[in-house]
Amino acid sequence: MIEKAVKGQFGYLAAKRKLVLIRTIIFFAVPLSLLAAGIISTGSRRNLLTIVAVLGCLPACKSLVSLILYVRARGCGDEAHGILKASGGSLEGMYDMYFTSYRQNFAISHMVSAGKNLCGFTEDPKCGAKACEEHLTAMLRQGGCKEITLKIFTDLDKYCERLRQLNRLCEESGAGPDDGVIAVLYDISL
Repeated sequence: MIEKAVKGQFGYLAAKRKLVLIRTIIFFAVPLSLLAAGIISTGSRRNLLTIVAVLGCLPACKSLVSLILYVRARGCGDEAHGILKASGGSLEGMYDMYFTSYRQNFAISHMVSAGKNLCGFTEDPKCGAKACEEHLTAMLRQGGCKEITLKIFTDLDKYCERLRQLNRLCEESGAGPDDGVIAVLYDISL
């Protein structure tokens, strides 16, 4: 059975990939069946059902584009998930975040917001950490979130150390996640 895909939870991209695959198959099956029904009933492609079938391919093709994006997107690995879950402490993490830009796509395995601090970890060697930081900073500014300190890590050990530091900082200052930042991140992620 396919579990409900909730953005920010571990396994979101895999679950969403399955849902979009099923939706795409159904969206293509309907116009193909209408085309076949029209050909069988009239003996020719020149009928009204052919027009309906062609128009029915539009949402199917849109769903196919979404499927391609979800197939390309990779989420947090099981090994990293276990380590991050242990290191996260009381911080609420966002898993399987995938951001797109005009130049590059950024697969972020895990992100944490603590006060005005935002940090993330990527397992993808193709993800340019600096370019991702610039893109997300620009998007957060456009979303009205200013003065955010953002750092994307490519080393899991350094990221876990930063998570421990943020946990201590949150315990001392009482700072929690910035809901505005999290809302913007969810809005701009796949």
